[in-house]
Amino acid sequence: MSDDELNEIRQKKLEQMETKIRGDGHGAVEEVESVPSEPIYVNGAEELADAISTYDVVLADFYADWCGPCKMLEPTIEKLAADTDATMVKVDVDANQQLAAQYHVRGVPTMVLFADGEVAEQIVGVRGYDDLKGLIDAHLE
Repeated sequence: MSDDELNEIRQKKLEQMETKIRGDGHGAVEEVESVPSEPIYVNGAEELADAISTYDVVLADFYADWCGPCKMLEPTIEKLAADTDATMVKVDVDANQQLAAQYHVRGVPTMVLFADGEVAEQIVGVRGYDDLKGLIDAHLE
């Protein structure tokens, strides 16, 4: 086999591996932090800050286990996690009282939308899928 044939084989193998890694069938691998398709449960300011700095758009759902409206909102948050390019995080206000106070959470459910590391919106109460998706889409680039 000639050097040219070997180089051609290497190039094809490299392209195949890059396509397999990325999973989209296109050229070079890009460094992209994939957005989780399920909500992330965070415990503490450090974990929330990590999520906010890792992902472009984050919707933080401040909830309590005893809260009926929070339970009603949970399927909507799960669907948004699966359907959008935003990251959903869940913060238990009973376990994270200081964190809830830091974001002025006075009632649950309260959602805080972060875009590019900054608070963009605060939503109090249960909202429908379309309302929340519209808010998220407005902050996705």
